[in-house]
Amino acid sequence: MSALLEHVMSPEVRPFAIAAAMILIVGSVEVISMLVGASLSEMLGTNIDFGHPSDNGVINAISWINVGGVPLLIFLLLLLGAFSITGFLIQDVARMVAGPLPATLASVGAVAVSVPLVRGASRAIARVIPKDESYAVGLGDLVGRVGEVVIGPLDQGPPGRVSVADVHGNRHFVWAVAAPASSPLPQGTMVLLVDRDGTRFVAVKADDELKPSKPTLSNS
Repeated sequence: MSALLEHVMSPEVRPFAIAAAMILIVGSVEVISMLVGASLSEMLGTNIDFGHPSDNGVINAISWINVGGVPLLIFLLLLLGAFSITGFLIQDVARMVAGPLPATLASVGAVAVSVPLVRGASRAIARVIPKDESYAVGLGDLVGRVGEVVIGPLDQGPPGRVSVADVHGNRHFVWAVAAPASSPLPQGTMVLLVDRDGTRFVAVKADDELKPSKPTLSNS
């Protein structure tokens, strides 16, 4: 164990060890924040539209790499993971051939390899994960839509999750709380999104005439 720790913390692989540690830290913070009704993804601004040109060069660069438009937190974890794994592999191969490379040189190589890996991975992941926000419509377009409580109950405390479809039929899983005068809305309740505050929506129980003929989730 001590030999492994010494290897991981050696100067030539330290940047990659730090990247691996950041993955554990960020993942732990996200899990804890979700347990208390918040989300690191939400704080990082997952409603940034990576699919269209921007005046911000950083966002444009992320848009090119993050071709699938996955949420920013997932993109960062992919980038850190690819950088860490690639860096360790580069140094292991170099050590077997001649000797470890300088950390700076190995880091440049790891970045060069990680970019196309993350670009491909984001495209694949975006096809299978639900998006918290739409990259084709604005969040405001979801106000007035009927959805189903999938993580609840919704009350005036920590937000839960509502599954809602936009006008194009695309499924979104958004944070929501019950309106101030509303009683708790248990899981499975059909709700109407009546307002939003940032990326959090305000919901009330949907009237019978607004409810779809079949449960929302079964229509997806």
